[in-house]
Amino acid sequence: MNKTYDVIIIGAGSIGLPSALFLAEAGQKVLVIDSEHAPGQQNNKKAIGGIRATHSDYGKIQLCQRSIELLKNWKEERGDEIGWLANGYSYPAWEQKDKDFLLDLMEVQHSFGLNIRWVDSKEYEELVPGINTDGLLGSTYSPEDGSCSSLLLGSSIYFHALKAGVDFRFGEKVVELKLQDDRIVSCKTNIGQYTANIYVNAAGNHAREIGAMVHSDIQVFPDNHEAGITEPVARFFGPMIVDMRSRPGSSNFYFYQNHEGQVVFCYTPEPAILGVNNLSTSQFLPHCSKRLLEVYPRLKFLKVRRTWRGQYPMTPDGFPIIGFKEECSNLLHVVGMCGQGLMMGPATGELVSRICTSNLSEKDHQILKSFDPYRDFSGVEAFK
Repeated sequence: MNKTYDVIIIGAGSIGLPSALFLAEAGQKVLVIDSEHAPGQQNNKKAIGGIRATHSDYGKIQLCQRSIELLKNWKEERGDEIGWLANGYSYPAWEQKDKDFLLDLMEVQHSFGLNIRWVDSKEYEELVPGINTDGLLGSTYSPEDGSCSSLLLGSSIYFHALKAGVDFRFGEKVVELKLQDDRIVSCKTNIGQYTANIYVNAAGNHAREIGAMVHSDIQVFPDNHEAGITEPVARFFGPMIVDMRSRPGSSNFYFYQNHEGQVVFCYTPEPAILGVNNLSTSQFLPHCSKRLLEVYPRLKFLKVRRTWRGQYPMTPDGFPIIGFKEECSNLLHVVGMCGQGLMMGPATGELVSRICTSNLSEKDHQILKSFDPYRDFSGVEAFK
């Protein structure tokens, strides 16, 4: 039987779930299709939880500020605990070139309305007691940034979406998007066939594969990242710490203490490890431990519980792709979140709802310029 919907979303992750919820709450009949057997089983559950508006671009800043507004009020408005913690973000600088870069960028960030300031090494040590201050020049500090549990948030959104009437088809893989002229007329899976007015590509790692079904070249290339988590302890420092310094094997690394007191840590491999491989490596923990102790020696007393591996679906310039392409007028691509799907997801879900219901504001149009599928991809997002 061919079932008909207003919107069909391919992917039940950081983008697909909130998009489905807000579309249903806007009165749309929504189907979400995912090849996994439950929501959020790819990169969503592997996100370490950081939520920041500290970006270098108007579109990202505006979306993430809105996400923060939604998440900090989630428990009060939705009734579910998601582990929200307004712990802030910081980018400490031990090298003059990094300090100069951060101060120059702050002028841009202030012009976009971001709450961020420079703190000297003494004030930063109060925020992060015991931080290595040898050569520390100071740090940026954005107190309204925070963190939450990707697992708790994903579960909450899923059950609210069910309550709002969203249909989910798990364990189904999209195998064909049938085109007639420049429009999809049906979506075929390995199990069934469905029809909608609008289709949304929120397929994460598989975004390019979905685009190819309608002859669109979607510039999304997953690369692999690992993370780890310690045992829980009493809270002993505040913000997320992002060390921008490059070391052999990693271009930066970052860590924070979550709402349960566990320290979560990750680094960006250099060179990038392309592809999709979810097997943890023996190199990650020794390398990241060395970087952690260089910055914060007191972490040596913590025990690591586990490590895991996921992907950042990257675009060439570090900005997501949000929009339609001429090859197919009713397939909305919302892909290439570059590891920031969790922090961008809630506000992006609202934006997707407004796109699909033709209810975009002037501000929305301005935001979407940052994510235009037809940009030349020559720029680079400073904090990608």
